[in-house]
Amino acid sequence: MNIPSELKYTKDHEWVKIEGDVATVGITDFAQGELGDIVYVEVETLDETLDKDEVFGTVEAVKTVSDLFLPLAGEIIEFNEALEDSPEDVNSDPYGKGWMIKIKISDASQVDALLSDADYKELIGA
Repeated sequence: MNIPSELKYTKDHEWVKIEGDVATVGITDFAQGELGDIVYVEVETLDETLDKDEVFGTVEAVKTVSDLFLPLAGEIIEFNEALEDSPEDVNSDPYGKGWMIKIKISDASQVDALLSDADYKELIGA
């Protein structure tokens, strides 16, 4: 299982890449494996400012639909539109082409509450 050490993680199985005041967010390799074949990613919150842990979208797999929770408060400034035509990128490349959104972080102190790769591995028993 792939859990890159340079990323942060949430208990809701999202990964977060921090670059200045922008965070790129997607779901982890573990999460995509649990969901199975992903057929649709929906994000209708582009250009909205949401609080940490609010639902920013959904990911639909063959057997289930799961909510996506915002790991940090901020404005959703970008959606990976390539997922509209290729949602399977979340399965094949969750940390690369399968990224979902970019957030302009409004409270940088929330980054400290995210999990390290070691903490996330412990959470999922890896």
